[in-house]
Amino acid sequence: MDLDRSELEAILERAKTALSEEEYAKLHAAMETLIFLTQELEKKRVSVQRLKQLLFGATTETTRKVMDRILDEAGKESKSGDDSAEGKETETREKAKGHGRNSAEEYVGAEKVRVPHESLKPGDACPNCQKGTVYESVEPGHLVRIRGQAPLGATVYELQNLRCNLCGTIFTAQAPPGVGPDKYNAESASMIALLKYGSGLPFNRLERLEGSLGIPLPATTQWEIMQHSADRIEPVFEEMIRQAAQGQVLHHDDTKMKILALTGPSGESTGSDPTEVSDRTGVFTSGIVSILDGYQIALFFTGHRHAGENLAAVLKQRASELGRPIQMCDALSRNMPDELKTLVANCLTHGRRRFVEVATNFPDECLYVLETLKDVYKNDAMAKSQGMSPEQRLQFHQTQSGPKMDELKAWLTAQIEERKVEPNSGLGEAIAYMLKHWNELTLFLRQPGAPLDNNVCERALKKAILHRKNAYFYKTENGARVGDLFMSLIHTCELNGVNPFDYLTELHKHANELSAHPADWMPWNYRDTLQRDAILLPNS
Repeated sequence: MDLDRSELEAILERAKTALSEEEYAKLHAAMETLIFLTQELEKKRVSVQRLKQLLFGATTETTRKVMDRILDEAGKESKSGDDSAEGKETETREKAKGHGRNSAEEYVGAEKVRVPHESLKPGDACPNCQKGTVYESVEPGHLVRIRGQAPLGATVYELQNLRCNLCGTIFTAQAPPGVGPDKYNAESASMIALLKYGSGLPFNRLERLEGSLGIPLPATTQWEIMQHSADRIEPVFEEMIRQAAQGQVLHHDDTKMKILALTGPSGESTGSDPTEVSDRTGVFTSGIVSILDGYQIALFFTGHRHAGENLAAVLKQRASELGRPIQMCDALSRNMPDELKTLVANCLTHGRRRFVEVATNFPDECLYVLETLKDVYKNDAMAKSQGMSPEQRLQFHQTQSGPKMDELKAWLTAQIEERKVEPNSGLGEAIAYMLKHWNELTLFLRQPGAPLDNNVCERALKKAILHRKNAYFYKTENGARVGDLFMSLIHTCELNGVNPFDYLTELHKHANELSAHPADWMPWNYRDTLQRDAILLPNS
């Protein structure tokens, strides 16, 4: 049966009057899924594995898991003496980082309470041996207790009113010191931003949560707080964009997004920005992660532009005396606008993933490729753990990874030239992709600091994807602007090991100062600015 989108939409629109809003949304989502799957099935390269990933999500792509999947689908059992992709099966695998108990040092946001001994102090005689004296050990004992609390709290001040029995004048008590004129303080704005844009909690869910805790917080009020806060701290975001343009390496990618104001009733674009492509209807959130002198800056931009176009706009602020940066992205043509002047590196993970997707059909060939790339990644992890400089890392890769990649290229070429692989098969297309983009995929063998993959940007885009899954859309372009700003600030903090709640709070408290010198209020130096101001304030 041929599926015509306009015909299906017309049927759905006629049925809308008989359905509730929730029922209509479910039926519309089912229709979109059917159309999408039909389009995927019509593609030449579609596979059962690809469809499973689209429907149920991708699982881990480690070489060991791929091997296990191949054995499972082939109905085999792995033998204890065989070498797996991650080492021998008989070897004890190290427990993954992050499992187990957290030490007391991990609770950096916890309140610290010093508890002295109830009966002894340093210098007292030892009550056990009666001969020695006790002294304070280097490390105290630790006792961690976790308490629950609402995301936002409130205090109601009941100001006493006194009325004169003759003239009727009312005398109201003054508010206690430190209360301040604002109903919502800096901490409340920071918490709403973290819940909404850092954790993907929609305004209406937070409204229900706080309402159940006895703190009314309407969704419209939350939005007004976010909009006001974004306007005040926007100079910091603009400074982040300027600094990101100076980066040595810039990763970028995008994901689909929806802005209701940019979509008409029948799906056509209604954007009015003259800089946008007039016939483009898609809306995307672009993620850019810039590496600058050891710091990582995350930027998000939502609109009709693709990631490459947003990167080009950012690089317009790059200092003219700087050389060409390294641009890490996948090999899509939309990532490469003509105006970009960069050293292009393509994501090795994208090339590797093509072999993962067809590994069950071509196990021997794909495992050879995966094993080779596993060694390259192992070399890169070793260079990182040893703290090598970009130049040392380049030399290390040229020595250790270069020969392996040369062998892999020769093997890939032989598969095509000697007609060992059907060019139109899944394996043939995976090999063709690697060979076509070989220079960009192996820039790490020629350029200091060139990364292997674009994983850091793909992880950053999970912020936008989480928002899309929970809130579904932005209502207006201004709403997208606010979301991009807070996601950029929050994820930049996370990338640099900075507490985003503390950072946003200080920005809100010092909005007037940061507008004059935004460069002093980056996540990695705002603490120094606060300390400097604290020293200067008593002297002024």
